[in-house]
Amino acid sequence: MPDLFLSSSLTDDEIAENFKSIDFFSGIMSGLEEALAYEKGHAKAATIVRKRSLPEVDPCVIRKAMNMTQKEFASVLGVSTRTVESWEAGRSTPTPTARNLMFLIHRNPELVSQLKR
Repeated sequence: MPDLFLSSSLTDDEIAENFKSIDFFSGIMSGLEEALAYEKGHAKAATIVRKRSLPEVDPCVIRKAMNMTQKEFASVLGVSTRTVESWEAGRSTPTPTARNLMFLIHRNPELVSQLKR
């Protein structure tokens, strides 16, 4: 097996400085504790996923604010109309990527015209 070679524009000292304040052990330990809690039934998978700070979005409110049909909204987001229907009915939740995109569209409606191209 050939040796792995990585290249970077940073010097070794700059790389070391970037990682100086990171406690890898704590991060790994926290992840393992969350996984153990999930395995024992003390946490839901959604709890772990939602730990990241994602914007709160309401697909129906955003779609209506854009004066779009579900079909048009789905096309802009790159999902099916059925997916948008499911989000709006509360049967499923948007992926983190879809949530971020809806958040950006809501804050900057001009993005919709660029996404329709």
